[in-house]
Amino acid sequence: MATAIQAESQGAAVHPDHAQIIALLDAAPMRLPHDLAWALASGGTLIDGLSVFMLGMAIPLLAVGLDFSALQTGLLGAALVAGAIGGAACGGRLADRYGRKSVFLIDMVILAVAAGFSALTWNAWGLIAAQFVVGVGIGMDFPVSGSYVAECMPHEKRSRMMVATIACQSVGLIVAALLALALLHLVPEPGVWRWFFATEMLLALLFLLGRLNLPESPRWLIGQGRNREAVHMLERFVPSDRRQLERMASRLGDTVHYVARVPQSANPQGYGLLFHPAYLRSTLLSTVPWFLMDIATYGVGLFTAVLLAQMHVAGEGLTLIPHVAALARGTGLIDVFLLLGFVIGLWAVAKFGRIRMQLIGFGGMAFGMAALWLSTVLAGGDAAHAGLVFFGFVVFNLFMNMGPNSTTYILPTELYPTQLRATGAGFAASVAKVGATLGVFTLPLIKSSLGVPMVLALMAGVSLLGLLSTWAFSMYGHGLTLEQHQTQTLPRRRPKAALLASPTEGRT
Repeated sequence: MATAIQAESQGAAVHPDHAQIIALLDAAPMRLPHDLAWALASGGTLIDGLSVFMLGMAIPLLAVGLDFSALQTGLLGAALVAGAIGGAACGGRLADRYGRKSVFLIDMVILAVAAGFSALTWNAWGLIAAQFVVGVGIGMDFPVSGSYVAECMPHEKRSRMMVATIACQSVGLIVAALLALALLHLVPEPGVWRWFFATEMLLALLFLLGRLNLPESPRWLIGQGRNREAVHMLERFVPSDRRQLERMASRLGDTVHYVARVPQSANPQGYGLLFHPAYLRSTLLSTVPWFLMDIATYGVGLFTAVLLAQMHVAGEGLTLIPHVAALARGTGLIDVFLLLGFVIGLWAVAKFGRIRMQLIGFGGMAFGMAALWLSTVLAGGDAAHAGLVFFGFVVFNLFMNMGPNSTTYILPTELYPTQLRATGAGFAASVAKVGATLGVFTLPLIKSSLGVPMVLALMAGVSLLGLLSTWAFSMYGHGLTLEQHQTQTLPRRRPKAALLASPTEGRT
């Protein structure tokens, strides 16, 4: 059983019953209730991937269906990402104040309503607004899902379950490809885009119904002093003696479990606390590399159409519906490599740790971008080096998902205390989406004025900056529980002893 934490870093004693609740959560065997809670918590990341894919497939059809102008098409492409900026910042703070489950339900209602409006709208501006709200719902879910999974999964499985949660983005992309192909076959007309958005609505409603029975995070409940509710939720995850748990709840009363690097009365609170000296380094590590990763991610996305054309899967010369179907097949094929990166990450992040994999991942991303850049400057251009193009693209996506795309999602949930966890994760995700939006608006301008080679060279440089910022702000915690991340001093460089020790779960 995990060692109970007896005191927090500020010297205030932790109630032994709180320590026992945490120990039970961390040492629990992985059971069906954990699997169900994980699956329901991962719904937002799955819908994230699905909504991005469906919007990409809908855009070629909207020129016929709603007579989209070039400006409106650009705004539609950015609306989903822009909505996620405010959604992530808002959702994280709400989850820390009102609970994980409350926000889980609210964001699915927002997603269902906005996706339904997207399917029914007859106006271009209405669709742009609806997709912005879809982005808000997705953004709200992002920090909550990470915080919930980190708090509820057994300590030894936390790393793998966190990577599996963010991997559902790629699962959503692949599911969307299959659904889009089926819908294009069943409804072979330009108006099929309405069914694309209707599937988002139905999926959001299914997750909403499933989440109605989702247990609240016991860690969050004891952090609010709601100890009797916490032990009832604990019973859902851990087979325990009910009478013993009831006695623990009676002894605890409304005592708050608070383990953090600052006193409970510290000012400022909320977002201001993220920049307190005790957490500033955590905030820099959580935000700067993620911001840079999202810029680079959109850099390679800009090159996807070139790759598809060279693989002869983009459907050139076809009429509209066959063209969109060919695009769905080709993009779905590429998304398989995204998922493969996450599959590797399930093993590698747990074995080698968050920081180490983030460094390796950014290095691999830079190498992949360099290969893509090389293909454009060699004699004959990228058309004569399709193999090198494919190699660079696959390397970039594999290393991105086995490294930074997994680790940037995990780190904020481990570096902040329970009362600040979702706020910190939401702020980091929000800053990352600013990077994504920056990529959406600036990279096409760079491409049109300086060409694809310059875009790829810049993205290789951005990936290297991600590596350097990770190294500069790194903190290492080897096999620590969430509470131990607050009570122990995390070394800024990887300890030599850790290099020789056998790898364990839960490394930072």
